[in-house]
Amino acid sequence: MNTHSPEEQSRNKQFDDEIDLLELWRALMRGKWIIIGFTAVFSIASVFYALSLPNMYKSTAVLAPAESAGGGLSALGGQLGGLASLAGINLGRGASNKTAEAIEILQSWTFIEEFIQEQNISPLVFAVKGWNPETNELIYNTEIYNPQTQTWTREPPKGKQAEPSSWELFGIFGAYLSVGEDKVSGFTSLNDEYYSPEVAKDWADALINKINSKLQARDAKEAEKNVAFLKQQIEQTPLASMQSVFYDLIEEQTKTLMLAKGSTEYVFKTVSESRVSEVKSKPKRALICIVSALSGGLVGSVFALLFGLRKGETK
Repeated sequence: MNTHSPEEQSRNKQFDDEIDLLELWRALMRGKWIIIGFTAVFSIASVFYALSLPNMYKSTAVLAPAESAGGGLSALGGQLGGLASLAGINLGRGASNKTAEAIEILQSWTFIEEFIQEQNISPLVFAVKGWNPETNELIYNTEIYNPQTQTWTREPPKGKQAEPSSWELFGIFGAYLSVGEDKVSGFTSLNDEYYSPEVAKDWADALINKINSKLQARDAKEAEKNVAFLKQQIEQTPLASMQSVFYDLIEEQTKTLMLAKGSTEYVFKTVSESRVSEVKSKPKRALICIVSALSGGLVGSVFALLFGLRKGETK
């Protein structure tokens, strides 16, 4: 039977807690050299690791939806959208929908594959490991690609060729590229990060031009097809009221065609142009060293605690 009062039990529990904490502290002190050793090893290793990482430079362009993406087509869509959809005609997408579509296309495998092939940059994507700012030359991994002979020298993975596949190139290029839309302002940021700041800027500009021209050509082709279809329907429709509706649809499709063929900034217009960065974006070498040192101290503390408690029990 417990004869201690609640106050005495509370004091005893507090005393036991103090003893436990004191014992833990003593255990840590017994293994302090383990903590110091782990911290030192992790710190030294992180310095060598951080210094081995090449500098990367980011080029950013801020984009806004082009006005041609919406406007009159959206208004007509509310009036004649039902009839147009029955006829198999797309009256156009709203600005926000077209922007979201363009962002998804920009990051798609097919688009990036086309971009790499058109720019002929497979070696730059897959085989470059750094950049020399003094000579402004890219540094290639010669075990993968020989820039002198322009041949792939890597030992091909099982079932593959020495030249990287489309999927391999997409995976690496996707790490260089990031596209995001600010839902509040509606602006889109396109970021391209690479070893050379000049290459990063060139790729960012080329990507913007390609997505604009790609959707521009697609919508122009679609509008031409729709106009031809509507003209055919007018010839086959004896009702004057229906012919009037078809003429309205032809007018809107003609507007779409004019916008598609007359505007260079069809989906995105540039608010802030990309620049050649003068400051590296990564690696954050100081942060790597600090995090590694803290991790080493934490791991060392765990081992020191186990060692200290075991040593204390043997006494």
